[in-house]
Amino acid sequence: MYVCSRCGEVLNMDLVPLGLQCPKCENRIFYKQRPNMKKVVIAR
Repeated sequence: MYVCSRCGEVLNMDLVPLGLQCPKCENRIFYKQRPNMKKVVIAR
């Protein structure tokens, strides 16, 4: 899932094709939506 940087529209498609635009605001910058997970790192 990707989120438009301008309007916040969630897109459920692949961003492989060049020239993909947001259908709502025609923006071309998207962020990959990350799950809210807590990462635990153990130091040695």
